[in-house]
Amino acid sequence: MGEKTRYSDEELGEFKQIILDKLNKASKDYEILKEAITQGESNDTQDTSPTFKVLEEGAATLSKEEAGKLAQRQQKFIQHLRGALIRIENKTYGICRETGKLIKPERLRAVPHATLSIDAKNQQ
Repeated sequence: MGEKTRYSDEELGEFKQIILDKLNKASKDYEILKEAITQGESNDTQDTSPTFKVLEEGAATLSKEEAGKLAQRQQKFIQHLRGALIRIENKTYGICRETGKLIKPERLRAVPHATLSIDAKNQQ
C-alpha cells in the first residue's frame, strides 16, 4: 500500500470539529473586540470635568487602536478557518500546497488552517 494522498472522511470530520470549535471562539472574540472599538464615552453636556479626562481619552484611543489591530487579525484568522472548512468539503484539506504531501495530523490539530507542512514552512 502506497503513501496516503488524503485524509479519510472520519479524519476530516475530526478536523472539521476542531475548526468549528476554533471558529466559534474566534467569532466570539471578534465580537468582543468590535464592541471595544465601537463603545465610546463622549463628552456631553452632563460631563462636568472634560479637562481631567484628557489622559483617559488618550489611553482609550490607544486602546481602541490596539483593539482594532487585534480585530483585524481575528478577522483574518476567521477567514483562514473558513477556508479550511471549504478545503474539508473539497477533500483537499491537509494537503501541503508546496509539496503535495499530507500535513502531519499533529500540526493540523495545533494549526487547523495550515496549508504548508513543517518542511515547506521551514524552507520559506
